[in-house]
Amino acid sequence: MAVYDKPVWQLLIDFADQVVTMEGRTFTSLEATNWFRSNYPEIKKATINAHIRMMSTNVQSRLNWSPRSHHNVFFALGTGMYRRYDPNHDPPPIMPGTESVPSTGTSTSSQSVIYTTKEEEDLTPGEGTEFAYERDLQNYLVKNLHQIEPGLTLYNEDGITGVEYPVGGRRIDILATDSDDSLVVIELKVSKGHDRVIGQILRYLGWIKANLADEEQKVRGIIIAKDISEDLRLACSMTNDISLREYSISFSLDEIQI
Repeated sequence: MAVYDKPVWQLLIDFADQVVTMEGRTFTSLEATNWFRSNYPEIKKATINAHIRMMSTNVQSRLNWSPRSHHNVFFALGTGMYRRYDPNHDPPPIMPGTESVPSTGTSTSSQSVIYTTKEEEDLTPGEGTEFAYERDLQNYLVKNLHQIEPGLTLYNEDGITGVEYPVGGRRIDILATDSDDSLVVIELKVSKGHDRVIGQILRYLGWIKANLADEEQKVRGIIIAKDISEDLRLACSMTNDISLREYSISFSLDEIQI
């Protein structure tokens, strides 16, 4: 539900019309958030940044929010820099149903870059299958959050959902809210959950607390893995803000009479 009369994506177009007026003029996400602070202070910084990424035609993670043609407004240049999208020179936008951004005859190599998250860049070939399984687990849990905990619902603010929620160059697997309106960071591991996961989720909790949560809003985390290691159990025993879950998958084959 929009806080103001216009949704955030339309307000970002207003920002561009007022500030990014010259052809090729670049801007930073900080410049955009400062404009919002002066004109629409109720919009959260994290919501603004997520919308900028969703509206940037060459950012791969925009697909998490199913962008439409009216969202094709910006072009990411890296290191937090953006400019307006130029359909005459930039590659076609990444849209649902496309696997990548093809180069056009007039685009430069820098314009052909598809921006991904740090996790995707760090993925090694041997982890590909595990990465796919994690996506399957994520897709299932997004539709069945009640199986994690009764009362959990997927975070959704002005069209930005909690699936692959961006946090400072990385992504939360699932961001949800509970029945008490607390923000819940859900981290998934399809294999064994090791103690190093706690550093990752604590970083996410800190980012959400600093950038998204209201002043009195509680932030907590849930780690879900196929096997929780004893080291991770010990590490999590020192905080009340993180809980653990183990999952299992089973199936059966029934003979069909011919």
